[in-house]
Amino acid sequence: MPRIVGVDVPAEKKIGVALTYVYGIGRRTARDILAEVGVDPEARSKTLSDEELSRISSVIEKKYVIEGQLRRQVAQNIARLKEIKCYRGLRHIKNLPVRGQRTRSNARTRKGPRRTVARKKSVKELG
Repeated sequence: MPRIVGVDVPAEKKIGVALTYVYGIGRRTARDILAEVGVDPEARSKTLSDEELSRISSVIEKKYVIEGQLRRQVAQNIARLKEIKCYRGLRHIKNLPVRGQRTRSNARTRKGPRRTVARKKSVKELG
């Protein structure tokens, strides 16, 4: 398994896909990085030389925010929204969908399993 910027990427996958195992790099970014370095995106990651891997790593480190630093940045952005109590921050605090999705019929992933609320008993049932 080759290591790129501290992440083990799968050896059997094409390098264009294997780079997406690094947090913060998607298919498009991987394609851009490989074009800049001059590596064929169809090549398997195990066939790349150490020199090619180091060129890929150096381009990623120079141009992109990835892994722990990116996770920290995202967490800080969410914390800022919560702190200023804007609409998006309140949605994060209440653990509801943030980007305008409906919650009446869907949003089970975000809201969690259904919690049944007991209904009020009528006068006839009480006496």
